[in-house]
Amino acid sequence: MTKIGVEQSLSNVSEALKQKGYEVVELKNEQDAKGCDCCVVTGGDNNVMGIQDVIIEGSVIDATGLSADEICHQVESKLP
Repeated sequence: MTKIGVEQSLSNVSEALKQKGYEVVELKNEQDAKGCDCCVVTGGDNNVMGIQDVIIEGSVIDATGLSADEICHQVESKLP
């Protein structure tokens, strides 16, 4: 099953992805992203310190200004 990491504050996105049949993991820290095929973040703490560590091989989607449906569409377009 495809595993999607979603930041805690995006509960509406989590629910929408669950309804589409995805396994959703709540992202509380960077370790939660390990094993995810794709992650959805708010972008609020985007690269604050200028550090970029690669945690996942998949895509990271910035949810800023997007609806839950738009995010689901982006997730679907990023997955193989």
